[in-house]
Amino acid sequence: MDNFDVIVIGGGHAGVEACHASSVMGLKTLLITLNKKMISNMPCNPSIGGSAKGIVVREVDALGGIMGKAADKKYIQIKMLNTGKGPGVQCLRAQEDKYLYPSFIQDILDNTENLSIIEDEVKEILYEGNIIKGVKAFKNGDIFAKAVVIATGTYMESEILRGHHKYSGGPDGEKPSCGLSKCLQKMGFDIIRFKTGTPPRIKKSSIDFSCGSIQPGMEGNYAFSFETDKFIPLSEQLPCYLIYTNENTHNIIRSNLDNTATYNGLQSGVGPRYCPSIESKVMTFKDKLRHQLFLEPEFFDGESIYLQGFSTAMSEDIQEKMVHSLQGLENAEFLKYAYAIEYDAFDPLQFDLTLALKKYKGLYGAGQICGTSGYEEAAGLGIVAGINAALYVLNKEPFILKRNESYIGVMIDDLVTKGTNEPYRLLSSRAEYRLLLRHDNADIRLTPYGYKYGLISEERYQKFLKKNENIAKAIEILKKNYLGSSKRVNDYLLSQNLETLSCGVSGLELLKRPNVKYEHLQYLLDDLKDIELDYIGVSQLEVSVKYDGYIKREKEEALSFEKYENYLLPHDIDYLSMDQIALEARQKLDKIRPLTIGQAGRISGVNPSDISILILQLKKHK
Repeated sequence: MDNFDVIVIGGGHAGVEACHASSVMGLKTLLITLNKKMISNMPCNPSIGGSAKGIVVREVDALGGIMGKAADKKYIQIKMLNTGKGPGVQCLRAQEDKYLYPSFIQDILDNTENLSIIEDEVKEILYEGNIIKGVKAFKNGDIFAKAVVIATGTYMESEILRGHHKYSGGPDGEKPSCGLSKCLQKMGFDIIRFKTGTPPRIKKSSIDFSCGSIQPGMEGNYAFSFETDKFIPLSEQLPCYLIYTNENTHNIIRSNLDNTATYNGLQSGVGPRYCPSIESKVMTFKDKLRHQLFLEPEFFDGESIYLQGFSTAMSEDIQEKMVHSLQGLENAEFLKYAYAIEYDAFDPLQFDLTLALKKYKGLYGAGQICGTSGYEEAAGLGIVAGINAALYVLNKEPFILKRNESYIGVMIDDLVTKGTNEPYRLLSSRAEYRLLLRHDNADIRLTPYGYKYGLISEERYQKFLKKNENIAKAIEILKKNYLGSSKRVNDYLLSQNLETLSCGVSGLELLKRPNVKYEHLQYLLDDLKDIELDYIGVSQLEVSVKYDGYIKREKEEALSFEKYENYLLPHDIDYLSMDQIALEARQKLDKIRPLTIGQAGRISGVNPSDISILILQLKKHK
C-alpha cells in the first residue's frame, strides 16, 4: 500500500473530524475503520448537542468541521436549552435520524480530496526510537505514515456486559479492536479501563404514549452550523415524551442487583458519573421516589424508540420486568436489549495540549480513547488532533486552544493537566469564562483559526468578515442616534408591549433594556435598514450589547491570567531536583510536563506556593 502523511485509526466522530481536517489541509490521509458502513455511527442516543456539548459542535463547525452540517441536515427535532437563563449557558440539542446522520457524513468523506478509506484492523503502531513510522494492519500489513491519530472510541479490547455474562464485542453488535492495546502497553503507555452503557430500544407501536408528557422541538432559525440556511419547521419535527420510573421499578432493581454486571462483580471498568445506569441511580439516590426517562425516536420512519435514562447491565429477563413496570410500557416489545461496554483508553496525562502523546513524535489521540465520553467531545478532540497531526507533518507550529477561547480548549486542558479517573464529560460549570464561550459567538472566536489552516473557504471567510463589519456599523449607528419621547416612538413601543420613554436615550441604551430587540430599533432608526444582518449576526449583536458589562469583566479577568498562560516553561526543566517545592508537586510536574506556568498552576496537587517557588527558581537560573 502507498505511504501516507497521516493515518487515522477509527471511523467514529473523533476519527471523522481528524481525517477530514488533515485531508482538507492537503495531507495525504488514510482512514482505517473496521466497517465503512459504521462510520460516524451513533451506538447510543442519536442526538447531537446538549449542555456545553451544543457549543462544542458550534466550535467544531467554526473551525471547519462537519458534525454541525450533518446535524442540521435532517434532524428529528431541535431545541435551544436553558432559554430562561443567560446566554453563557444556552445551547442547542437535536434528535438525529440514526441512519441519515452517518449517511451524510459518509458522503462528505467519500468526496473529500486526499482521503482514502479502507476496512481493516490495526494491530500495532510502527516506530523507530521515538519516531512514529505508521501502523501494522491485519489485512494490509505495514502501512507507513509520518503521523498517526488513534481514535478507537469504545472498541479497543471492548467487552459487552449483561447480567452474569461478559464477552468480547464492540458497540451496536460490531467487532472489537483487539491487539492494539497490548502494543501500546509495550510502548510504555499507561492504559486505563472505562465503562459506558446504553438503554434498551423499544418498538414504537407497543408503547402507549398517552401516558407520557409530550416534549416538542422548537420553531425558529436554530442550527449548529454557521452555514445552514434551511430549517425544519416545528410541524415536520417529531416529539419526544417524558415518563418516570416508579416504586415498582425500583423494587425490581433492588431485588435483582445480583443480575446486573454493575453490582455482581463482573464490571471492572469505571463508568461515567453524569450518565449512570438506572440501577446506580436507584441505589445512589435512595430518597428519590422516581427518575425521569425520555422516549426518543431513533428514525423519522421507523419503530425504534430510545429509552433515555434507562441504561442498564441487567440480564434480559430482568430488563423486561423493569421496562414493563413503567407506565405506558406495560406491553412494550424489545427491539434491542441494553448492555454495558468496557474498553481500554489512555491515561490522558500522557497527552500534551496538542493531543500528541509525549513519549513519541507523530502519535496523537482523539475521542474516548483520551478519557472522554460523548460524540461532541470526540468531534472536538478529533478536529484538533487532525489539525495538529497535519501541522506536525508540515513542520509548522502546533495549534493550541486556550481556556478562554473555547470549550474544546477547556476540555483538553482539563484532560492533560488534571487527568480523569472516569469518562470525562464536558459541563458548562467547567469553564470559568463561559460568558466568553457562548453559542452565538463561536465563529468570532474560532473561524480565523479555521481559515488560517485552510479548513474555511475564502467565500465563507469573506462572509464572516462582512457580517462582523455590519455588526460594528450597526453598533456605531445605535451609539450615535438618539430617540426622544415622541408620540411616534412611544406609540410603537406600546404596540410592542414595551416601556415608553420619558426622555431621550441612545439606540444602544434602549437595546440594553429587557425585551427590546434589534428589530425594534430597525423600525425606529432608518439608518439601520440598509445594514444586512442574518439571524446569527442579530443574535451576536444583541448579546454583545445587552451583556456588555459582564463580558468586559470576564475579558479583564482572562487578561489578568494571560501572563501566566504566556509564561513558557523550558522543556528540559528538572522538577525533581527542586527541593523547595513539595514532593507531590514535583512528581506531578515531572509527569505532566506543563507547557506554561498557567497550566502548571491547574495541576491537582500543585499549590500556589509551589508555583511561586517555581517562578523564583526559573528567574534565579534565567
